[in-house]
Amino acid sequence: MRIVSVAAALAVATLSAQAPTSFRLEETTIQQIQAAFRDGSLTCRSLVEHYIKRIDAYDKNGAALNAIVQLNPDALKTADDLDRRFRQSGASGPMHCVPVIVKDNYEDVDMPTTAGSLSLKGMMTGKDAFVVKRLRAAGALMIAKSNMAEFAFSPVETVNSILPGYTRNPYDTSRVTAGSSGGSAAATAANFAAIALASDTGDSIRGPAAHQALVGLRSTMGLVSRAGIVPLNLSADIAGAVTRTVADTAAVLQVIAGPDPADAATAAGRGHGESNYAASLRADGLKGARLGVLHQAYDTPTLDGEVDAVFRGALGELRNLGAEVIDPVEVPDLDAMRRAQSGSCNQFKHDLNEYLAALGATAPMRTLEDIIKSRRFHPSIQARLESAQAGDDAPDRSPGCRSRDDFRVTLRNAVTALMDTARLDALVYPTWSNPPRLIGDFNTPAGDNNQFFSPSTGFPAITVPMGYTGGTLPAGLQFFGRAWSEPALLRLAYAYEQATHHRLPPASTPPLR
Repeated sequence: MRIVSVAAALAVATLSAQAPTSFRLEETTIQQIQAAFRDGSLTCRSLVEHYIKRIDAYDKNGAALNAIVQLNPDALKTADDLDRRFRQSGASGPMHCVPVIVKDNYEDVDMPTTAGSLSLKGMMTGKDAFVVKRLRAAGALMIAKSNMAEFAFSPVETVNSILPGYTRNPYDTSRVTAGSSGGSAAATAANFAAIALASDTGDSIRGPAAHQALVGLRSTMGLVSRAGIVPLNLSADIAGAVTRTVADTAAVLQVIAGPDPADAATAAGRGHGESNYAASLRADGLKGARLGVLHQAYDTPTLDGEVDAVFRGALGELRNLGAEVIDPVEVPDLDAMRRAQSGSCNQFKHDLNEYLAALGATAPMRTLEDIIKSRRFHPSIQARLESAQAGDDAPDRSPGCRSRDDFRVTLRNAVTALMDTARLDALVYPTWSNPPRLIGDFNTPAGDNNQFFSPSTGFPAITVPMGYTGGTLPAGLQFFGRAWSEPALLRLAYAYEQATHHRLPPASTPPLR
């Protein structure tokens, strides 16, 4: 498959089909895109062309966000095909011509999948990840691949060996995007597409979403398949998306949730999928809700005072919207539970080697050892790669992995008991304890407080914009719930979003003329 640059794509684009002035590209939603198709004010080609123009203006030029690895060389051809189908028989599905940016660890038949690493450069697997396949079947169009932290290692910044330089935060281009889905988040915040795919092992949907004033849902383990995604740790990896609205998050989940024989974890999700997530979106969804403030999730000596103040303001907003806020609540004996866990469990080598082996000849590397020997990776991850290679942890066999899994069962039971006893609909806390830090700054606190509760329990959590520190740096409010409580979390987040409208587009990527 050929690779084209943004400039080359623009050169072949016929820009005569301009989006009518009645349709506003910036901050548009899936629902608004579909409405514009129906009333004839928009074509798929004009929509895709305008997103390509924004990528050209702001990704390597202008704000220079460095969020895009490459454009889909077939994006305009696919747009024309979708326009023909629309003229003949109407929309191809609920996601008709919704442009999607695909994180570079998702397999895609149109573009290489590298997980941000030169060691996998040009890898074409010839198939789509389950989530990509579901979105295509619903009519979506994969417009580009987004930058990511190499092999999804870093939750703090987005840098790798496949694309020189850092991905920059559009709210302040001197600051980080968080990781590992920083490219997806920066691109979505800057309106390079309607939505972007992301993945979350410890932080990587919710952290970048919070840093870029977006919505990000880490769903219950087993609700969405991870098949076709380069793994980091399959005991915690989650597939999902970052969006600009809660309604768009619900619409994406509607399409991608469901069992998949290629991912055994989804067997647990059978029967738990919601038939209509949009039905959860109620403007009065916070009335009567009981929310517990979980200080154990964020309240540390390095908690930023401005973030804490914004969060306190958000708690006041929640109360004004009819929620009862119980402050504080805590998981009993948490420290003792954590001390009881013994050994370590680094299953990256196990999971990656199995993934590469299943790809066979389509993978340029066969094992983690091959990757290390190739030297084709960013120097910042060398120690992580070598540490993983030195170990021999495997799920269900390693004593450290078994101890970890036992701890997770205990923690799940404790969190559920807390919520049941206090009759809570969700637990709340700031998504990050500190603002986005300066690129290259390794001394100030990173502020990542997402690694523990949701990943360790496998329970869902959603972040939604709650305001800004320093006037321009986004901060996120997180709702954390019981297993399979996505409808409740969507209801709470939607009610908060609709009442506050904290999301504002970044000034660094204004509308084009």
